[in-house]
Amino acid sequence: MNRPKHALSTLIAALTKSPRGLTAIRQLAELQKQVPSLYGLLSVNACALAATHYALAPAILTLGIPAVVISLCLIRGVHWLRLRPETLSEAQAVHHLRRTTVLTIFFSIVFVVWAMVLTGFGGPYEQGHAAIFVAVTVIACIFCLTHLPVAAFLVTGIVMSVFLFCCVTSGNKVFLAIAANTAFVTVVMVRTLNTNYRAFVDLVASQAVASRLSEENARLAQTDSLTGLPNRRYFFQKLDEAIRSPSEAGAPFALAIFDLDRFKPINDTYGHNVGDRVLAEAGRRLAEFASADVVVTRLGGDEFGVILRASEGAAAALAFCDGICTALQQPTRIGDIRVVTGCSGGLAVSCKATRDADALFDRADYALYHSKEQRRGATTLFSQEHKDAIHAEQAVETALRTADLAAEMVLHYQPILDTETGRIAFVEGLARWTSPSLGQVGPDRFIAAAERCGMIHTVTLLLLRKALADGARLPPETGLSFNLSAHDLASPETVLAILAAVQGSGFDPRRLTLELTETALMRDFDHAKAAITALRSLGIKIALDDFGTGYSSLGYVHRLPLDKIKIDRSFMVDINTDRGCSLISTILDLCRNLGLDGIVEGIETQAQLDVARRHGSRYVQGYHIGRPMPLAALLQRMDHDAGAVRRRA
Repeated sequence: MNRPKHALSTLIAALTKSPRGLTAIRQLAELQKQVPSLYGLLSVNACALAATHYALAPAILTLGIPAVVISLCLIRGVHWLRLRPETLSEAQAVHHLRRTTVLTIFFSIVFVVWAMVLTGFGGPYEQGHAAIFVAVTVIACIFCLTHLPVAAFLVTGIVMSVFLFCCVTSGNKVFLAIAANTAFVTVVMVRTLNTNYRAFVDLVASQAVASRLSEENARLAQTDSLTGLPNRRYFFQKLDEAIRSPSEAGAPFALAIFDLDRFKPINDTYGHNVGDRVLAEAGRRLAEFASADVVVTRLGGDEFGVILRASEGAAAALAFCDGICTALQQPTRIGDIRVVTGCSGGLAVSCKATRDADALFDRADYALYHSKEQRRGATTLFSQEHKDAIHAEQAVETALRTADLAAEMVLHYQPILDTETGRIAFVEGLARWTSPSLGQVGPDRFIAAAERCGMIHTVTLLLLRKALADGARLPPETGLSFNLSAHDLASPETVLAILAAVQGSGFDPRRLTLELTETALMRDFDHAKAAITALRSLGIKIALDDFGTGYSSLGYVHRLPLDKIKIDRSFMVDINTDRGCSLISTILDLCRNLGLDGIVEGIETQAQLDVARRHGSRYVQGYHIGRPMPLAALLQRMDHDAGAVRRRA
């Protein structure tokens, strides 16, 4: 008894196997649209056939059997209406299809046998109704079971076999004609069913291919080609999901941004191929930190982003990020080259007040900036102190945008002494701003604010014109120094405006020195070199400010047409030690060998001045020489110094 059942199950399993990757779930979804209608149609037809034979056949045939079969049809119809194919696994869907096929066999046998039995009762009208019932049943099954052809073929085969047998054995020519007609229609409909099903299979297969291609394109669109890490788009997508997901509401997570220190000098020195390999190695190391709770991405350039759960608190997240910094700081060997990059990070932890992607990213970015400025090689956690600083910066930006710059900004001048003559050789113009709402604002604050809000070019040109006008009142032998922002040098329009301002001022360009920091040069070395060349073509001198604080100042000194080097004030702290004296002496020797004027900054005591003189420093600057002062006070000081020199003479 078990063998036939097993054989039938095997046959059905083979027949219902999804061809060409067609999923059973998709078949169920399509069948769900039609099968309830099929059960409804069978129930209505059964009621109609039972009604026409009610007075002619026994009650068991007109009431009993129809009641049972129609009840089963209604139960199955409700089952199909409540079915949710998308919630099923592939195996569960296949099981449903096989069960549907078995039930199809059951219902087809029951209905056709019942109809054929009823043909023995009544006259030709009742018999004709039975024939119509069979034909309609076949047609309905073929149409409604299109997406399960094995079931449609089984119904057609069973019903038509019994029906044709009964018609042929009846000997009635009318029934023979009906049988032939029904058989022909059935063959045509079966062929149509097969064609439609194959088209359905091909459509699903093509949709599957298109879906895979779409997924692959989406994956490539969210992947960084150099490192293989997810890219910036993926980073912000995951960040939005973390913020908006109901399951994450209120759950803390952290956002970290990492930036490689000293990467641009590596790119400039060894070329982009080496730089790319350094980035690829950094991406590989960072990928080792990825997990179900940690998303690592490359945001662009030498910047990487990480999203991690902070369920153990900010301290644990900070320790984790410091581990990333340590890993990315390890030396990298590229062929025969051994390079070392630093890594600094900024970390922001989400809270109920920062459930906003842009705000959280800005906080992490601000913390990264703080690391770059104050704690290179480590990760800085965004804190209330940083929040207060941001508010203060925003207040400066707001005041700057509404300021009457021409009236509120002035220049103070700090003298630079020529130790050989005892005269002031140059003066450096330093900006001062008194805001009606904020009071005195330090130049480090308002210059940075002007750079952030795009006003630095306006501020630079305004102050330069003031400096050039004041310079006309200086003695002819006294030079004027003026500081440029990194953003100024990167803007061709600003460079042209500077040239125009100098030419239009009447001030001798040979008396003007423009001071640049290494940061200005690192933004775009080739662009900076071109700008410097254009400025020097007018006779303007160029000074490299804060020398010794960067990572590759010597490289810039050799590759740029410079006139002066200003030795950073930090070297004067150890001037009384052998090491400090050696450093100052070495830098001054470098200046002499390259034909550059060396200016020692940060002279605050007579002892420091004496040491600088002993080591051959001709030009010195610092509070001991003179603090920044208004032009009137400077001119008075210069007159006093000139009188003293004359009296000594």
